[in-house]
Amino acid sequence: MLAVLVLAVVFLVMKLLFSKRELNAHLLKDEIYLNENLVYTDNTAGAKEWLWEFGDGEKMTKQSGFYRFKQSGNYLVRLTVDGEMQRQFAVVVKDTVPVLVIDSIRITGPTSGTVGEQLRLEAEGDANIFEWNFGETGRVDAKGRTAFYTFRSPGRYNVILKTDKSAAPVYYTLNITEFDDLEMIDPGAGSAAMMDDFKLHLQAIANGKNFNTHYYYLVKKYLCNGEKTSAQATDETGSKKTDFYSYCIGLTFSKNIVIDEVGLTLSPKKCVGMVNVQQHRTEK
Repeated sequence: MLAVLVLAVVFLVMKLLFSKRELNAHLLKDEIYLNENLVYTDNTAGAKEWLWEFGDGEKMTKQSGFYRFKQSGNYLVRLTVDGEMQRQFAVVVKDTVPVLVIDSIRITGPTSGTVGEQLRLEAEGDANIFEWNFGETGRVDAKGRTAFYTFRSPGRYNVILKTDKSAAPVYYTLNITEFDDLEMIDPGAGSAAMMDDFKLHLQAIANGKNFNTHYYYLVKKYLCNGEKTSAQATDETGSKKTDFYSYCIGLTFSKNIVIDEVGLTLSPKKCVGMVNVQQHRTEK
């Protein structure tokens, strides 16, 4: 009889204890982004079973963990502990903020030039607005994908390009020297062979030979890969100044061009910094 009484008392005490048990659960954050984990946990005393329902049809039966929503929106997350106690949490899931790619825009063109020489730089990449500051005036010097600029003073300049698709400006360095700092090749024994070689390959381009073979031979051997090196061509119609690539492309569209003389200007690094061509057109 005493044993039965003791069991009854214990049962009554346990019932009273569990009836006062409180659900102790929480979320780390109730406002998250779409690519962010919802971290959840429950510390309810004596709990043995958990059911987390996230309001989008997905469920978890772990005591603690994390969940990632597939769509933004407002959700009502519900926790059921031991099949009895429940709590609901309002959660806001925001769209992920897009990350701007800052290295998708790059600048191509020469890395050096001379005072008074018109330089051309080009922007490559997906953008609609281009604003160029060549570092000499402190203002926007050109707009558009292709920019032309002529420096008035020698120095080392940081070109700044701003676009509508770059989170930060794109920088490019130009070394500008006085024209007198360049070395005019004297048509002597050694340099004559160099200019004759240059002339030979230009004539091959003008004659319709393989463009890439002769063009890149000159660019790699003499121009230090400077495809935007200045080039000036003089014929019976006058003189025209452009970059070396454009000049060579023009040769492929012209007919009956004869290269008479080639003059080369060397930079202090012994790269050709200027190409002067004397040419004429025959009547074939």
